[in-house]
Amino acid sequence: MSRQLREVVFVDGVRTPFGKAKGQYAETRADDLVIKCIRELLRRNPELPPDRVDEVAVAATTQIGDQGLTIGRTAALLAGLPQSVPGYAIDRMCAGAMTAVTTTASGIAFGAYDVAIAGGVEHMGRHPMGEGVDPNPRIVSERLVDPDALVMGKTAENLHDRYPTITKERVDAYAVRSQQKTAAAYEAGRIQPDLVPVATRSAEEGWGLAVSDEPMRPGTTLESLATLKTPFRAHGKVTAGNAAGINDGATAALLADEETARELGLPVKMRLVSYGFVGVEPEVMGAGPIPATERALELAGLTIDDIGLFEVNEAFAVQVLAFLEHYGIADDDPRVNPFGGAIAMGHPLASSGVRLMTQLAASFAEHPEVRYGLTTMCIGIGMGGTVIWENPNWTEGGAR
Repeated sequence: MSRQLREVVFVDGVRTPFGKAKGQYAETRADDLVIKCIRELLRRNPELPPDRVDEVAVAATTQIGDQGLTIGRTAALLAGLPQSVPGYAIDRMCAGAMTAVTTTASGIAFGAYDVAIAGGVEHMGRHPMGEGVDPNPRIVSERLVDPDALVMGKTAENLHDRYPTITKERVDAYAVRSQQKTAAAYEAGRIQPDLVPVATRSAEEGWGLAVSDEPMRPGTTLESLATLKTPFRAHGKVTAGNAAGINDGATAALLADEETARELGLPVKMRLVSYGFVGVEPEVMGAGPIPATERALELAGLTIDDIGLFEVNEAFAVQVLAFLEHYGIADDDPRVNPFGGAIAMGHPLASSGVRLMTQLAASFAEHPEVRYGLTTMCIGIGMGGTVIWENPNWTEGGAR
């Protein structure tokens, strides 16, 4: 029996403002953050009957405590979806939400679902990366993986070794631009439309409302970054200023078969073209976006020259610059992370993939001349993931 694959579309995406670990969400549960996102998707899309949601996939890197108990199912129930809507949890470290999207999208393409919600959450203040894990001793004793692979900052220093032309000055300059671009995007009101305000509680300060990303440091300068310590290597290049921090936050996206979206009157913000996940040496996990992008481009029958917008997760500035250097793209190319990125906004691990997608969708709306864009990220333990999207606003004859 032959089956015809269906077109998968990105209908909508939202996220909480991202917080610093032990910051604005210190006394807020992780599952409540993602529940807030699911509820907001339903509120923003009243044309969607809740019982038409066929699956809820929620990612978390540390699936313990308020990030455990099959969080996709529990979050769906607590968000008010019918009991008939199933859900599950997923983990691919930093690419958790990205994998939740590609996995549910594959089910939509196959015909198993018509509509799905996919997202991610990470409360790194409550659950630091690695909490409760027990790495197999063979990893070290048999030298299967260098111990550096288990410390993300050390893998970033290793990537600097592989790309000696990426100097401390370049990564710091990139970090300053990220902060400046995010501040400018907030000033222009380009980020706020997809943020879900979150009520916060503090035993000392009372109730508050999170409406913007807490990690932002818009006053960052090259001079201030030059004074920061390099904790992962003496006289190294990776600092707290040119890397994403330890953050809390959640995201959620609404995906559908294109025909179903049109039938229900749902918006179509992006169309899925292809995706690729690839493994690399764990010691240089930041190189992962390069082969992942090669795979996604090959599957799509495209080249890097066909891509008009890039959303590259900024786990570390060196990882972004390695990607750009590989493809001959300038450090300050305006097509790359036009709203800034994780260095300024934060990177709550499993949630970040949908943030990239939401920002790409917003850029597509601003640039109908661009046909294709991509979201890409490095992934802990040596992987990369890339998703290529098509702009539904593009018209024949437009550039790229």
